[in-house]
Amino acid sequence: MRVFLGCDHAGFELKEHLLSWLKENGHDAVDCGAFEYDAADDYPPFVLRAAERTAAEPGTLGIVVGGSGNGEAIAANKVAGVRAALVWSEATATLAREHNDANVISLGARQHDLDTATRFVELFLGTAYSGEPRHTRRIEMLADYERTGDLPPLPG
Repeated sequence: MRVFLGCDHAGFELKEHLLSWLKENGHDAVDCGAFEYDAADDYPPFVLRAAERTAAEPGTLGIVVGGSGNGEAIAANKVAGVRAALVWSEATATLAREHNDANVISLGARQHDLDTATRFVELFLGTAYSGEPRHTRRIEMLADYERTGDLPPLPG
């Protein structure tokens, strides 16, 4: 599977580790930066590139990494067609894919050790979307809103 990665300085070490891990496990890992450690860099240039490339190529996934993962998830979700999930546990890694069909995982490098973060990625990549109608309906509501700006109708 092709996987696009983007990070800032806080996520640089984890991103480099994940690039190697992905390649060792047969994935086509594409580095969207940062390409070197720079304590003064900003995450949007790198994260937005990884998110845009993920959205532009159906069937791919993205990984964005920062200190907490919060800003990176927010940035990635600004890209039309991206459903980025901030993952902090094995359950959120699988549910992001299974229930939300997330195509980007956001990780906080300062929140988890390398082995734990790698496990989250492994679960994210290995989990399929359930396709359950209730989940599909919700995803479609969000996609419609993203496209039109019209709020979904209230129930009842």
